[in-house]
Amino acid sequence: MGSDSLSQTKPIPLSTEEEDPPTQSTALLSFDTDSSLESEANGSPSKCSTTTIFIVLILVSFVALFSAFVFAFLFYSSSHSSSSATPRNFSRPLKQLENPVVLLVSSDGFRFGYQFKTPTPNIHRLVENGVEAEMGLIPVFPSLTFPNHYSIVTGLYPAYHGIINNHFIDPNTGEFFHSASHEPKWWLGEPLWETVVNHGLKAVTNFWPGSEVKKGSWNCPEKLCMKYNNSVPFEHRVDTALSYFDLPSREIPAFMTLYFEDPDHQGHKVGPDDPQITESVARIDRMIGRLIDGLERRGIFEDVTIIMVGDHGMVVRCLLFVHLQVMHHRMLFAKMNEGLESGKVDNGKYLKVYLKEDLPSRLHYAASDRIPPIIGLIEESFKVEQKRSKRKECGGSHGYDNAIFSMRSIFIGHGPQFARGEEGAIF
Repeated sequence: MGSDSLSQTKPIPLSTEEEDPPTQSTALLSFDTDSSLESEANGSPSKCSTTTIFIVLILVSFVALFSAFVFAFLFYSSSHSSSSATPRNFSRPLKQLENPVVLLVSSDGFRFGYQFKTPTPNIHRLVENGVEAEMGLIPVFPSLTFPNHYSIVTGLYPAYHGIINNHFIDPNTGEFFHSASHEPKWWLGEPLWETVVNHGLKAVTNFWPGSEVKKGSWNCPEKLCMKYNNSVPFEHRVDTALSYFDLPSREIPAFMTLYFEDPDHQGHKVGPDDPQITESVARIDRMIGRLIDGLERRGIFEDVTIIMVGDHGMVVRCLLFVHLQVMHHRMLFAKMNEGLESGKVDNGKYLKVYLKEDLPSRLHYAASDRIPPIIGLIEESFKVEQKRSKRKECGGSHGYDNAIFSMRSIFIGHGPQFARGEEGAIF
């Protein structure tokens, strides 16, 4: 992505406390950092058709993750695998499974660099024998859970898929979107599970944002669409995913998702540098190990394409508040900026407001009526409060400018459609 200059201090999008629901006025200036998430298809296509859909899944996933490099790489490998052999052995043939399977795994709030905090032998195994974004994955703006998860499965920016924030108000209807809003009117675009079903294949979703929405050909079928429940142990989630590989060959879903709330859950409480994050990362690695072990016991580890991603990063935020006493969306944004720079607003110089059409084009955050007309961008580690507070708190935040390094997450791919040991610098 580009790097338009926003100001001399390079403002970044404003984040708020995850427990504070936005009001109609505050939503114009804030991005909520709450990361919490509140059957079967008919038909039996030929192996050739299934393989084609498999490649489509891979390519669409990469478009969603803005990987021009990997996109071109996979296109080349899938186009030439039948005519030429290379030392890296692109597009390896399946050995046990009759048809290809893509397993998309999300670790919420897995900031790039977390994988170096503690030994992560299982994640490292995927990297060593697959591909990775060497310098991390750049999320879409705003760097929040719902917009990014839905971008990953649709290939669309939030302005085009409709989920512009974790919480927001539709200015045309006055209706409020939140994590349990499963009406299809909110969720635009076509997610991968719907694409899979459209082609006569099966998909199974495990807590992915948007997957409970009954839309198009996807009706969130029983036993293939898990209703979100954050109390379900991670081990059970992995074992559930593995259980689908015990079905008869032609009944194994072609596309599966797996979601973990960690380390985002801990990151909001203690920030990215606390020992709790180290333990959380180690736990995620154990879950990847449990997944790998289960696939190996079934003799299909090398046949399953695993894509592991995070949705955003995390930054420490400690006692850095911008206190807004008077802010109203009907005020001219120029006057708002003048007031912020006057010194009369505590830390006001760290916040800058824009008409949405004047935001840097690299943010792709203007082409939706749901996006408020005025957007506030705030510098990293700050937050906005409309009331003065004596609270002394430290924790973690995200939702900031996706160009900021601390907002980067991870991308790892492993399986028969990936080269071994390949790295892309950043995407």
